[in-house]
Amino acid sequence: MQHLDHDRLVFLALGESEADNGESTHLDVCAHCRTEFATLRQVAGLGADTKGLADLPDPPEHVWQGIVAEIRAADDLPTESTDRVPRQPTRANAASAGRVRPRGRWSRWAGTAVIAAAAAAVGVLGTVAVLGPDDPAPAPTRAVVASTPLVAYGSTPPTANGDARVFQGGQLHLHVANLPRVAGYYEVWLINPTTMQMFSVGTLGDGPDALLPLPPNVDLRTYSVVDVSAERYDNKPAHSGDSLLRGTLTG
Repeated sequence: MQHLDHDRLVFLALGESEADNGESTHLDVCAHCRTEFATLRQVAGLGADTKGLADLPDPPEHVWQGIVAEIRAADDLPTESTDRVPRQPTRANAASAGRVRPRGRWSRWAGTAVIAAAAAAVGVLGTVAVLGPDDPAPAPTRAVVASTPLVAYGSTPPTANGDARVFQGGQLHLHVANLPRVAGYYEVWLINPTTMQMFSVGTLGDGPDALLPLPPNVDLRTYSVVDVSAERYDNKPAHSGDSLLRGTLTG
């Protein structure tokens, strides 16, 4: 199966253009592109979902050093061919016509750096990391500072369930089971039940477990509700309103 071009996924994640019918269909059936797009979209949209948080720290210097180091390392990698679908014309790449753009690994790292820089500009980069499906589950010896069972919400089948645990050091571990199939993907939120302000913590992959970082100054007594929602590939970073699981953290 051909995959969507990484640069095209970056443009879609940033909301620079809308997915056409063929791209939307491809995202529905291709787990690889769906996971990659969800990761890019989550990072790009996180700034808009953290309005309830104040005084986030500036990204630490080592973050920028890491971005620069990885981009420089990509310069030394050979250009790799890819079977991805060609990008659709946009104002951004039309303006660059006539210039040769690096492909393969460099293109991927450059796109990631653009997303990272955009997130850092709103002060959230130091709090964001997304784990891939091959990352290990959290060690059982870590201290749990808050937890909650996750139960079916609204019209979700009652067999859907899970649990959420916050580890000392600011990581949220989720284990879910029997979630209904959705056309898009699953996103994790923390909600203030008093004001209903919320922000995205990350997305769930294809497996039952996810380990997501929390902002270092988040008040879990205020943002106490863990919510798992069904989201579509619509370039809208706000909550869809379709909650599948919910639970309230207690210490």
